[in-house]
Amino acid sequence: MAGEQRGNAVERELEIARKGLVRNILRWVPEVGMMNPSVLAGVGLIRSDEATTSCISSVYEPSLGFIVQGEKSLQLGDKEITYGPLNYLASSVHLPVSARVVKALPEQPYLAVKLVVEPKEVTDLILELGEQTPALEADFHCPEVNCGLCMAQMDIGLLNAVIRLLNLLDSPTDAPVLAPLARKEILYRVLMGEMGARIRKFAVADSQANRISRVIALLKDHFAEPLRIRELADRANMSESSLYHSFKQITRMSPLQFQKKLRLHEARRLMLSEGLEAASASYRVGYESPSHFSREYSRMFGAPPRADVNKLRGEQRVPA
Repeated sequence: MAGEQRGNAVERELEIARKGLVRNILRWVPEVGMMNPSVLAGVGLIRSDEATTSCISSVYEPSLGFIVQGEKSLQLGDKEITYGPLNYLASSVHLPVSARVVKALPEQPYLAVKLVVEPKEVTDLILELGEQTPALEADFHCPEVNCGLCMAQMDIGLLNAVIRLLNLLDSPTDAPVLAPLARKEILYRVLMGEMGARIRKFAVADSQANRISRVIALLKDHFAEPLRIRELADRANMSESSLYHSFKQITRMSPLQFQKKLRLHEARRLMLSEGLEAASASYRVGYESPSHFSREYSRMFGAPPRADVNKLRGEQRVPA
């Protein structure tokens, strides 16, 4: 009975804190969109007043995403994650995903907080913590232990740390000093939580996960070049078969599929933001045939390049 009462008290405390954060985010983001305040670099607030029927494709950078209200579904290769209030998502590497808001209403919009994480922040904190971070065996909520994208539940300590960081939006003079401390607390609580062991795997220099993260960085920087698995394997000091297997565990797709998604995302950006024609964009990202590019683009985004870009220009998109 005492344990049940304590559990109920914790749930009430979490819900009270969550509702307070909802009110503050609605005040900071009164309309649909994302705000990235200069006083809180790397922090984004996301709002959607309605569910989306189609998926929005994007490339997630290393980051933490905290859901405060509503629900969202993410597709990474063959893996789907649906998460809602008080869940948070950790992306350990750059990953091309498709996402859609599955639960949102004008009176109860989808609200989320995104915190971009620099890998060095994580590495430095792991070195500072030493052996304090939890063992991998304690990390049981995501069976795919090597996947670069995973979900967990916020506890009151982590939720309050996020609240303290966002409260600095009202204290721009304090933010330069206190924001780094608030960010460190959030990362500390994540590393000490149920996903801590998984995230640590990506920071340990001689781990398979860290080697694949370096391969992903190479692909991200050179996606327009021909893919040579042997060269990537040599750079990662891995065999070709080991590279392929580990890469697919972490990204839920093959290196070739990963490269193709990066190319198509960049081509979409070039057409949307720089006004390039489809053929020019296709050559820029490494395609030799504009017709081949158009077919793959249509399969990924659901419409030919020109129609898709025209639609994007006429819509208000919800940030991923």
